[in-house]
Amino acid sequence: MVGCISSARPVKEHLGVNVTLHYILTRSPNKLLPFRSFISATTMAELIRDKGTLRNVESLVARLRRRQVTGAHDTAVETVLLLRQVVSTARFSSIDQLLDMIRSVGVRLVAAQPKEIAVGNMVRRVIHQVREEYLANTGGADPSQRTAGITRTNTMSTPDGSALSLANFVLLGRPRATARPTREVETSIGDVDRRSMATKPALIDAVKEIVDEMEGVFEGIAKNAKNHIHADEIVLTIGYSRTVEEFLKAAAHDKKFTVIVAETAPSYTGQQLADSLSQHGISTFLVPDSAIFAMMSRVTKLILGAHAVLADGGLVAQSGALAAAIAARAHATSVIVCAAQYKFAPLWSWSVEGAGAADYGDPGLVMGYDEGELVGSVEVVNPKYDYVKPEFLDVIVTNYGDHPPSYVYKLVKEMYEDEILE
Repeated sequence: MVGCISSARPVKEHLGVNVTLHYILTRSPNKLLPFRSFISATTMAELIRDKGTLRNVESLVARLRRRQVTGAHDTAVETVLLLRQVVSTARFSSIDQLLDMIRSVGVRLVAAQPKEIAVGNMVRRVIHQVREEYLANTGGADPSQRTAGITRTNTMSTPDGSALSLANFVLLGRPRATARPTREVETSIGDVDRRSMATKPALIDAVKEIVDEMEGVFEGIAKNAKNHIHADEIVLTIGYSRTVEEFLKAAAHDKKFTVIVAETAPSYTGQQLADSLSQHGISTFLVPDSAIFAMMSRVTKLILGAHAVLADGGLVAQSGALAAAIAARAHATSVIVCAAQYKFAPLWSWSVEGAGAADYGDPGLVMGYDEGELVGSVEVVNPKYDYVKPEFLDVIVTNYGDHPPSYVYKLVKEMYEDEILE
């Protein structure tokens, strides 16, 4: 659902027409990109000429829609690998054209599966990285702003400084003052075209840096475990998170501690984590969710994984995380979140209706269809995620260090630029 128009910018000749894209605020969690968010495959094909890339885009779109690719890490890796191919095979005459190609692919991916917030995060991250690398290789000059400024000066005023209305244009014709800078604009755009293609290898390397970062996120978070978990402690976690699993295994290299795992019904993913930790030699207890509050008085730390971290420092985590966090607060127990920075999203609130990314599991796991008349008289939901407010959290451990929840907004601003936070 459209909220309001936030900004606009011109798109040049590569679309065949001179149009303006209006950026809008939407109620989607991946409020990515412009008014042409309803981009079609035909429009994307006009921007991206490589047929192999187009086939891979449609393949990932189909797999996301069918939920064949799920989870923040897997969807993020698939997205950045695809965008690396887009940049590698792109033929563009300006950096704006390349960014529009990336945006068009991002719109398709986000529309295919808006519940996977990491997809939109990676598209934003690649756009930011490509733009920053281009500016670094061209002396920090943004060609789109410079040429837009020249064009705006030429077309918005007459020689005497009055506004250029349609009537004035008919009466005066093309003002002499606007005719002179035209050659300057064409020369400037020509310089931009040559520099854009010359920087392509550097842009590919910039995206590859993100790929390399994704390969080491678990190790980057796990190396901080020794600073948070100490000998003879009792820690509690819920469900299964690969990040939390690697974090706990790294802490167990040189110290002994006990882990209590809540099984997290009705998915019971906690059983998978408990089995993995016990095979690694860690003292592990599997408990039902109803025992979380009773066990919390003996727990020294609560460790949570994350589906996403919002800009306000709040956490979107597996269902049951909120109950555990409330119990931890009641017992003054520290709450540690393990989340890679690619999970940081430029969202400031989370709700079932407003965020648009609430995900639900099979309600039959909560109440079976053999319950008879009761099934027909109640509405059963099985939410996959909880939202945990930032005041319930103490620290967020990332692959780039530890941060308090209040600092997340600054990290998001640095990663995605102001255009995403409008």
